[in-house]
Amino acid sequence: MPNALPNAVVVGGGMGGLLAAIRLRASGHDVTVVERLPTLGGKLATYERDGYTFDIGPSLLTLPALIDEVFQLVGTSLNEQLQLHRLDPQFRYFWQNRRAVTVYDNPVDTASAIDAMSPGSGGQYLQFLKHARRIWSISERTFLAGPMTGAVSLFRRMDSPRDFRQIDAMRSLAVAAKKHFSDPLLQQWLGRYATYSGSSPFEAPATLACIAAVEADHGAWYAHGGLGALRDAVVKVATLNGVQFRTNTEVLRIEGNKRRVTGVRLANNEVLTAPIVIANVDAEHLYTDLLPQRKTLKAVRRAGRSTSGVIVLVGAKGTTQNIVHHNVWFSVDYQHEFEQMSKGEMPEDPTIYACVSSVTDASQAPANCENWFLLVNAPAGAQVDTETYGQWLIGRLATIGVDLRDRVQFIETIGPTEIAHRYRSSGGAIYGTSSNGKRAAFRRPANRGPRKGLYLVGGSSHPGGGLPMVAISARIVANMIGHDLRVNPKSR
Repeated sequence: MPNALPNAVVVGGGMGGLLAAIRLRASGHDVTVVERLPTLGGKLATYERDGYTFDIGPSLLTLPALIDEVFQLVGTSLNEQLQLHRLDPQFRYFWQNRRAVTVYDNPVDTASAIDAMSPGSGGQYLQFLKHARRIWSISERTFLAGPMTGAVSLFRRMDSPRDFRQIDAMRSLAVAAKKHFSDPLLQQWLGRYATYSGSSPFEAPATLACIAAVEADHGAWYAHGGLGALRDAVVKVATLNGVQFRTNTEVLRIEGNKRRVTGVRLANNEVLTAPIVIANVDAEHLYTDLLPQRKTLKAVRRAGRSTSGVIVLVGAKGTTQNIVHHNVWFSVDYQHEFEQMSKGEMPEDPTIYACVSSVTDASQAPANCENWFLLVNAPAGAQVDTETYGQWLIGRLATIGVDLRDRVQFIETIGPTEIAHRYRSSGGAIYGTSSNGKRAAFRRPANRGPRKGLYLVGGSSHPGGGLPMVAISARIVANMIGHDLRVNPKSR
């Protein structure tokens, strides 16, 4: 592949950085990815012990076509590189009054299941999906279509003021849920989609309702071998197409002058010269350590951090009835749960998410065993005693749902402090900045840095966290770089 374009350095080997690297390589850039950790993939990471495998970052893949789009640029496809399963059922939700509902791959089946739990609510669900689909359709051609530098960026991509009304950005997801569903349990279910971006349903805009339509219409997917297999496929495609990797390599700072970047300096004092630097790191770390920018840092901090989480990994003997691949046990009082987190406190009655991928993929656990990945939301910066919290959470799960206590072979717990240390994310914030507030989308760090040649990719920048948004950010950044080079050929 010819290298007719200027070389680029990607700081951080998370999924956003990897996908951006492949896109730039397909365009003809010479690309080097520098990663501080010994492994690539960032938060898309795995943990293995005693024959068990756990995805300890993302555990759900939606919109795989976004990654396939990248692979197609270099002559391959996601189906050629990976075995994907479209899950059906997708999720099972449990409430502490022992009611439960299963969400299927077919929205009509889901509506029937909802109606069986809450008579009359199945029709409300189908009507809600029409609304959520409109939000997604408008978001794709506006919010997700390019960089976001303020409200003007969004409005310029809208066909009419009606678009803005229909994306439902002026009320919270919790308020919208009450308009769509009469059953408080389904209101709580819809509010859960705010947590996909580390946010509160009582503060995040109702625009996030579109995620329900994405899952209903485009599926919930699993990669055979775990989502770590997706990471491996991306790394393989990048390597085969000439992307260079430097793992176990720390970037000390981004080099340049007041006008533009010129490369990066490594911890061993080596300088990698490049007129294009893509930062796939937490924006607060970027503007505190790698390229100190007091004004920009202040704006990042004003945006507010997303939630963190506590991860509890359980190797369990035996199998469990009435669970599926993805499961959620809701708290009794959702508002109180988020009020506690807003005060920096761990919730006393947390909503518990459980991914048990061995239900779908027997390779993820020994025979007749299960790999339980438990996750609860936690405020960024929370101090958690990981020696005791795992046992406490298993006890809590036994009280409200499934009793694993006599089946446990081991427990591993990862808290906000560990997440912050591993990924250099402020307070262990999993998604960078939150989506809380009507202006949250405009406060998120921009894809274009404060110096020429610097770009931001990944969950800490526009359009936000989660695998689909990270893949979109890689597309946005690659397109920006191409545009900048066309407008200013001298920068080549």
